[in-house]
Amino acid sequence: MTPDIIFKYSRASALDDGVLVDVSELAREAGFKLPVAVSDNLYHGYLTPPPELAKEGISVEGRLWDTLSVLRYAIKASPATDRITFTVLFAQAPDAKPEPVELLAVCGPGDSGEPVITIMTPSDE
Repeated sequence: MTPDIIFKYSRASALDDGVLVDVSELAREAGFKLPVAVSDNLYHGYLTPPPELAKEGISVEGRLWDTLSVLRYAIKASPATDRITFTVLFAQAPDAKPEPVELLAVCGPGDSGEPVITIMTPSDE
């Protein structure tokens, strides 16, 4: 006997609600073949630069590209696994030293069982 499902929150709903942000387009340009999303915490807390850095030309796209590049390197350097922890440096203020931020990437099933990648901070899990 299978248990009754009490609550189901789909990836599509998470994307619609903004809990996940779809970054698949740039991820494809960076060489990823699977759909990729990032947590809203990662997107708004680190990938979106503070206004004073945005004025200096730091962009979401640039930070995301850097994050995806570091993840690709981590994937190539690791044994076959569905979870990778990796570190990206983010500056959060002008002239500030970039700080290391630990991130987690998980490859798991999407709503129809297809493989998808989600990048998040460990606290988002």
